[in-house]
Amino acid sequence: IMEIKILGAAKEVGRSAFLVSNENSNILMDYGVLLKKEPQFPLHVKPKDLHAVVLSHAHLDHSGFLPSLFLSSSKFPVLSTNPTIELSQLLIEDMIKISGFYLPFENIDLDRMLKSHKNLQYREPYSINETNITLYESGHVLGGSTIVVENKGKRIFYTGDINTRGSKILRPADLDIDEIHLMIIESTYSQTNQIPRPQSEKELLEFAYKIIDNGGTLFVPAFSVERAQEIACVFKAYKFPHKIVMDGMALKVNEIMLKYPEYIRDPIVFKKYIEEVEWIRDWKSRRRLIKEPCVIISPAGMLVGGSAIFYMQNIMMSDKNGIALVSYQGENTPGRMLLEKGTFKINGKIKKCLAEVKQFEFSGHNSRDELFEILDSIKGNPKVLTVHGDGNACIKFAEEISEKYGFDAIAPNSGDIFKV
Repeated sequence: IMEIKILGAAKEVGRSAFLVSNENSNILMDYGVLLKKEPQFPLHVKPKDLHAVVLSHAHLDHSGFLPSLFLSSSKFPVLSTNPTIELSQLLIEDMIKISGFYLPFENIDLDRMLKSHKNLQYREPYSINETNITLYESGHVLGGSTIVVENKGKRIFYTGDINTRGSKILRPADLDIDEIHLMIIESTYSQTNQIPRPQSEKELLEFAYKIIDNGGTLFVPAFSVERAQEIACVFKAYKFPHKIVMDGMALKVNEIMLKYPEYIRDPIVFKKYIEEVEWIRDWKSRRRLIKEPCVIISPAGMLVGGSAIFYMQNIMMSDKNGIALVSYQGENTPGRMLLEKGTFKINGKIKKCLAEVKQFEFSGHNSRDELFEILDSIKGNPKVLTVHGDGNACIKFAEEISEKYGFDAIAPNSGDIFKV
């Protein structure tokens, strides 16, 4: 018998964490944070009881609370791909650095976590106390994985964040996983079909041409891990003739991505595109750029920090300029305020944004139809837990899965325990 305890991501997007236990082992899948005004953490786990932690991918809502397990000399491995741990390090260091709130861990704990890392290749099982852990490519971010945990013939499949379309940079998710008995599936877009990617790309390009042909500058705030690179590759793939620059933490991510070509759909093309873009590393260049017609791609994707603040303050002051939001805008973020009210805070004062603001859909998650395609491909008659979506999305999705497939599907609450 295996037990699954839900520690987070129940009817919410954030603090993903799931504990899988049997008589010989306790395996934790993800341990993330939910970044609000006050960050929220998953339910507590005793580090001394753990035999391994498996990390699906680097985003903070999956990785951000892992260092808290290393406040003392914990003795278990952190299992993930190499790009996942390197990108996690970058994001967690940044969170520690900019956190205006209390975090119950520091860089020293992060270092201990990094020293415990063990690199797993896709489809290569790792065995611990008769339990096998296997990672499969997820198509969501560089090195991202879905996770299969197997013990005595029973198999649990956790999608983490998944993308079966792939992208300009990544291959689609690998769904060839055999029969499963329990499935934990993300529900982020279970109630909506996103705009088809080619359409989003075309609309973004049209907006960029319009702004630049009018003598303006287009600013694209984008998540540093992959979204920034994806947007740069979109412009390059369509042979966009104007200057494209990248700034901020996205540059460190570029270096990590170039280091791991085997995780990239077409590494030769990716390298060419990323090297053709201008990398901005100093203030002199930044000040020059805001005055010339070009495309500037820089984090933070929700305008919470980073060099994006400098660009916003300057680019929003002219109606010739444009701002293209290509990332999800969370509640109470500056990006959401800009989108809904057309205002932005500068030095504590709320000002009207004169530049034209548009939002474009470039999600790294599956849409509704694609989530059902995953369920179509599943072998076996699994119990299904719908997580990582707002309350309504998780609940509706579970009802629809029960109805359509006859699977026992549930939208769990934090603290719930299931047996398989």
